[in-house]
Amino acid sequence: MKRREFIKSTLAGTAGLAVLGLPSLGQAAAAPIRLTILHTNDMHSRIDPFPNDGRKNGGMGGMARRATLVKQIRAQEPNVLLLDAGDIWQGTPYFNFFGGELEFKLMTEMGYDAATLGNHDFDNGLDGLQKQLPHAGFPFLVANYDFSDTILKDQFKPYKVFVKDGVRVGVFGLGIQLAGLVADKNFGGTKYLDPVATAQRMVQTLRKKENVDLVICLSHLGYKYESDRIDDRKLAQQVNGIDLIIGGHTHTFLDEPEKFTHANGHVTLVNQVGWSGINLGRVDFIFNRKTKAKTASTASVLPLNQSVRIS
Repeated sequence: MKRREFIKSTLAGTAGLAVLGLPSLGQAAAAPIRLTILHTNDMHSRIDPFPNDGRKNGGMGGMARRATLVKQIRAQEPNVLLLDAGDIWQGTPYFNFFGGELEFKLMTEMGYDAATLGNHDFDNGLDGLQKQLPHAGFPFLVANYDFSDTILKDQFKPYKVFVKDGVRVGVFGLGIQLAGLVADKNFGGTKYLDPVATAQRMVQTLRKKENVDLVICLSHLGYKYESDRIDDRKLAQQVNGIDLIIGGHTHTFLDEPEKFTHANGHVTLVNQVGWSGINLGRVDFIFNRKTKAKTASTASVLPLNQSVRIS
């Protein structure tokens, strides 16, 4: 095709898009980027829904139902991350019989992108965790546990960077203090590092070295304590630069994320969606396509009830 004919053809095609109500090439290039974060916490080996026998949460949950909803959202949204904030294990006979293998395999089938460790993920000791790690086709991220003197040395990374449509997303993990909560023999020589100092270091690394546009913390610290014990709310206030803290441990049901605004205007969201896979959390961030600056966010809690038809 000659150059003049090619230009005419291209212009006609672009005009045709406008007539059809479809975005032109220029409009598509300028359209904002939507990043969808889906998250869970404290699944506690709940593979099946709760029995629908009149009990609280009866009929809710189930990993097949969650997989269906995740699949539906991925079909609608091009940029999705699926994350978990720990305590994947312990709570049903599935864990007693299979030691966590089934949970990891199903999460892998579901396409989880990353998770952090909860205290109950140590219930079969370091050797039990090591045995099941090959079944997890996703990374466990934890920055404040030092496994150097254990059999799990070099098995975990503190953070990972994901790139979605040009947006760089840094995700890191924080675990709760294990001493006094987990039997000493189950965590062995694992060293606990201060979560606030660790989070500050992670933010600096992700913002300065990795040049990320969004920072997410997967936290198993717990949502809120009346004592001085560190929790997600205190972390959000003390560490500037985190965009979203996905929490666990306290089984807290939040209708929407709690917002903390720092002196420089940076906003940190804290969210948690209960326990046992009853809900799927969703947070959407909107970015300027050119600058990759975050311009807005929305959030919702998606109940996994019988309205979700398993496919």
